[in-house]
Amino acid sequence: MPEIVNADSPLDSFDRKILEELAQNGRIPVAELAEKVGLSKTPCQNRFKRLIADGFIQGFKAILNPAKMNLDHIAFAEVKLTNTQEEALMSFNAAVKKIREVEECHMIAGRFDYLLKIRTRDIKKYRLVLGERISNLPYVASTSTNVAMETVKERG
Repeated sequence: MPEIVNADSPLDSFDRKILEELAQNGRIPVAELAEKVGLSKTPCQNRFKRLIADGFIQGFKAILNPAKMNLDHIAFAEVKLTNTQEEALMSFNAAVKKIREVEECHMIAGRFDYLLKIRTRDIKKYRLVLGERISNLPYVASTSTNVAMETVKERG
C-alpha cells in the first residue's frame, strides 16, 4: 500500500496511520487499531467514524480467492473507441459497468482509450466475453488482449 501523504489534506499522522492499518486489515478491532496507532480506544473510534463520514473510507469488502472460485484467468483488454466525445464515453462507461467479468476499467491516454481487467475461468470463457460482450459495447472500434501469465502483486 502506498504511503498516505498529502500536504493539503486535513489528515494528521494519526489519521494516516489509521488508514494504513485499515487498508491492511479492515476487520481489525478498534482496541487493537488504537494500540497500533498510539491512541486510546475512544479517540481512535471517533477518528475512525469521522474518516468514514468524510469519505476517506468508502467501505469494507471481503477479498475473495479467485483460484478457489475457478477464476484464475486474467486478461487485459485494450479498447479503442470510434468516438471519444462525452456522450460516447458516458455510454461506454455505463455499459462496461454491467459486465460482471470486468473487474477494472480505466480510461487511459495512449494508443487505446480504455484498459479493462477481465477475470474468467479460462481462455475459452474470455473469448466468449470478449466476442459477445466487450466487442459489442457502444462505440468499440477494436480491442487488443494481453493475457497475464502470473500475478506478482495485486492489491487485496
